[in-house]
Amino acid sequence: MEFVFQIAILIMSVVIHEVSHGYAASYLGDETARWQGRLTLNPLKHLDPVGSFVVPVIAYLTGGFIFGWAKPVPYNPYNLRPGRWSEAIVAAAGPISNLSIALIFGFILRSGVTLGWASQSFVTITAIVVFINIVLAIFNLVPIAPLDGSKLLYALFPENTLKFRQFFERYGLMLVLFFIFFLWSYLFPVIAFVFRLITGIAF
Repeated sequence: MEFVFQIAILIMSVVIHEVSHGYAASYLGDETARWQGRLTLNPLKHLDPVGSFVVPVIAYLTGGFIFGWAKPVPYNPYNLRPGRWSEAIVAAAGPISNLSIALIFGFILRSGVTLGWASQSFVTITAIVVFINIVLAIFNLVPIAPLDGSKLLYALFPENTLKFRQFFERYGLMLVLFFIFFLWSYLFPVIAFVFRLITGIAF
């Protein structure tokens, strides 16, 4: 049952993540996501067979945690308002949405525990919401394309990005999968620290 809850929370969290990209692009002048019907919280419009099903199951069976992604919301960078940070703003919208969810549910969790009205099942489910959204926020900030962190890297160092982009466009997905299955442990202490900071609960 906990696995089902985790999958449901993951799906809605990645959907909010992707829709946030679309709304940020729309705010900056690009309506590609709206035209393709992707500015919706309907999960069926966003689910990715590998990222939303295969990877979460493998991650749960091998590492005991849930992780995955949805289909990226499309946007046309040439339609964005001119500016060095336009793509970075669109990219940052996703992790910011997940961090916002983590903070909101972390506050609810802290309040429930402090005031004594939170049941154990409520604490468990709320903690899962916080944890999954922290994972999504931090992981997506890793500077490997197509993750959001790569767009931030391009904005910080625009003069050095052409070779980066060419390399990541060719090998990006392979590097992401390599990172998930072999370098994930390096992110976990950061995730645990942020989780404890937000909830006051040691993970």
